[in-house]
Amino acid sequence: MIIDTHVHIGNMLGFVLTENDVIYSMQTYGISHSIVSSLNAAEFDHQLNPVPPKYQHSQLECLNDVVSFAKKFPHKISAAVWVRPFNENADNALYKAIDENRQYIKAVKFHPYHSNVPFDSKQSEQFIELAEHYRLPVVTHTGGSDCASCIRVYRMAKKYPKTNFVMVHMGLGTDNNEAIDLISKLPNLYGDTTWVPVESTLKLIRNAGIEKIFFGSDNPIDGKDTYFCNREGFRSLYQQYFYELKDLISPQDYNKLMYENAASVFDIKL
Repeated sequence: MIIDTHVHIGNMLGFVLTENDVIYSMQTYGISHSIVSSLNAAEFDHQLNPVPPKYQHSQLECLNDVVSFAKKFPHKISAAVWVRPFNENADNALYKAIDENRQYIKAVKFHPYHSNVPFDSKQSEQFIELAEHYRLPVVTHTGGSDCASCIRVYRMAKKYPKTNFVMVHMGLGTDNNEAIDLISKLPNLYGDTTWVPVESTLKLIRNAGIEKIFFGSDNPIDGKDTYFCNREGFRSLYQQYFYELKDLISPQDYNKLMYENAASVFDIKL
């Protein structure tokens, strides 16, 4: 059994990620459940230029898309609210939408790089308070800019000890050591495996414990066979998680990493 805690749909930033591709990949590669957010909520592009207004999508529109997906496949798909702190607020309309669909929603998602807003800023904090209100984990991209630095996530996790925080990527494009060190210091701070080498995951397990990490992938960012190969056709990193990792940790720890930890922290009924 596998829970993927980091999956997307949407048509934005040069990616076209469809519901059909998510379902195909889950069926083909043995994924039991996916937590899905909408890439359409991105506010800035890869070069940190604002997404043109005609291509912007509101956080309510994006939430409705992933909730609709979850309603079609309630045993396979959960929704994450991708928030937009540069352009929007945690207003009454967002609270109302979550109230009406709380059973399908399992996380509040930040992307400080594509929002170009520091994670530990006042703009972001209002959404963390929303997550705390609903007892939802906060999952956030880390890496690529100061706004998305690991230390900013650590500061907010320390400030909000009742809320669980997940450092997605554990510092994308780094050796992951800073993230591993910070995750090891707080009980409510976790990592995920999205584009994280197996060696870094093993180091986090040694330093912080098996309970502090979840399987995540960015599926289907490299297409419907993201779990198998990248866009150039080379073997995917996730094949190591599916196969080689089983020989490097105990069966009990493997199950915790691949689904049990996520089921517990994200309150997913399997």
